[in-house]
Amino acid sequence: MNRRTLKRILFLIVLLAGNTIQAQEKLSLEQAVQLALENNYDIKLNKNDVEIAKNNVNSAIAGMLPAVTGNFNTNNTVSNTRQTLSSGVIQERNGAKNSSLVYGPVLNWQVFDGFQMFARYDKLKEIEQLGEASFRLTVQNTLADVISSYYNLVQQQQQIKALNEALNISRLRLKNSQSRYGIGKAAKLEVLAASVDLNTDTTNLLRQIDSYRSTKIRLNELLAREINTDFSVSDTIAILEGILLEELQNSAAKLNPSLQSALINRRIAEINLKEVKGNRYPVVNLTSGYNFNKSTSELGFARSSVGRGLNYGLSASINIFNGYLQKRNETNAKLEIESSRLQFEKVNQSISSQLASLYQTFLTNLELVKLEQQNLEVARQNMDITLEKFRLGSVAPLEFREAQRNYIDASARYTNAQYDAKLAETALLQISGKLNLK
Repeated sequence: MNRRTLKRILFLIVLLAGNTIQAQEKLSLEQAVQLALENNYDIKLNKNDVEIAKNNVNSAIAGMLPAVTGNFNTNNTVSNTRQTLSSGVIQERNGAKNSSLVYGPVLNWQVFDGFQMFARYDKLKEIEQLGEASFRLTVQNTLADVISSYYNLVQQQQQIKALNEALNISRLRLKNSQSRYGIGKAAKLEVLAASVDLNTDTTNLLRQIDSYRSTKIRLNELLAREINTDFSVSDTIAILEGILLEELQNSAAKLNPSLQSALINRRIAEINLKEVKGNRYPVVNLTSGYNFNKSTSELGFARSSVGRGLNYGLSASINIFNGYLQKRNETNAKLEIESSRLQFEKVNQSISSQLASLYQTFLTNLELVKLEQQNLEVARQNMDITLEKFRLGSVAPLEFREAQRNYIDASARYTNAQYDAKLAETALLQISGKLNLK
C-alpha cells in the first residue's frame, strides 16, 4: 500500500469515526424505549389484538341475548288452472295470477342451554386476560431487544475509541520507523512491520465501524423509524448491583407474562369442562314474531286475504344418547385440565431454572467487570510506559506491538464484560417481569 492510498484510508476512517461518535442526535436509553413503546410494530399489532379480545367480552357473543330479524317474503305465480267444484261446476282460467306477501320481525332466544352461555362469557373474560398477558410479554421482549441493541452500540462505541487510539499509535510508530530508517538507525524490515500493523489496525477499525452502523440500523428498525437515522448513544454502561434472587423469584411468580398465560390457560381448561357438561342439560328456545300476510288469487273461493298478528312458541330438547360422545368429551376436557396444570408447573420450573442460572452468570460477570477494569488500567499504564520508551528508542518494535495488542484486548474484554453483565441483568429483570429503566 503506497503512502497516498494509506493517507486516503486514514482520512476516511477519521471521517467515519467522527461521524459515528459525534452524530447529530444524542439518543438516550429512555428516549429509545419511549419510541419503541409508541412506534414498534409488534407492540401496535399486539395492542390491536388486546382491543379485539376486550370487544369480544360481550353477552351477545356468549349467547345470552335474543336475536331479532326482519323477514320479508313474496311469491308470485302465473298458471293455467282448471278446478272442479263439489257442485260439479267447472272453473277454468288461463294465465291466472296468484301472489303472496309475508313480512314482519322474528325473535329467537335460547333462554337456557345448560349454563353454557355463562361458561362462554367467563371464557371470553379469560381470553381477554390472556391477550393482556401476551401484550405484556411482547412489551417485555421489545424492551429487552431495545436495551440489548442500545448497550451493544455503547460497547461498540467504546471499542471504536480504543481502536482509534491504537490506530493513532500505529501511525506514530510508522512515522517514527520511517524517520529512523531515513537516518539509518532502523532496518527496512521495521518499517514494513509497522506498515503491516497499521493496515491491520485500519482493517479492524473499519470492520468495527461497519458493525456499529449495522447495529444502528437494527435499533432504528426496533424503534420503527427511518433505518438510516443517525444518532449517538451514551458512553457508559450502568449495571445494577444488589439484585437478590429471592426478590426476582417472588416477582416472577406474580408478574412473569408466560407464567400468567399458563395460569389463565388452566382456568380456561376448567371453564371448558363446565361448557362440555352443559350438554347434559336440556336446551330451551323461545320464538316469537309479528307477521303481516297478504295473498291474492284470481281463481278460487277467496280472491284476497289479509292478516296480521303475533305468534310465539317454546321448544325444548335434550340429548338422550349420542354414542357416548358426551362421556368422551368430558374425559378429554378433564385431560386438558391436567395438561394445563402440568404446563403451568413446567413453565414455573423453567422460570426458576432460568433465574438461578442467569443470576449466577450475572454475579460472575460482575466479578469479571471488576477484574477486567483492573486489567485495563494495568494495560493502559504498560502502553503509556512502552510508548514513552518507543519515542526514546529504547524498546523493540515487537515489544511495543505486544503492549499495544494487550491494551486493545484488555479494552475489548472490559467492554464485553460490561455488556455481558448488562445482558444478564436485563434477562433477569425480563423474566421477573420487572424490566424497566430504573
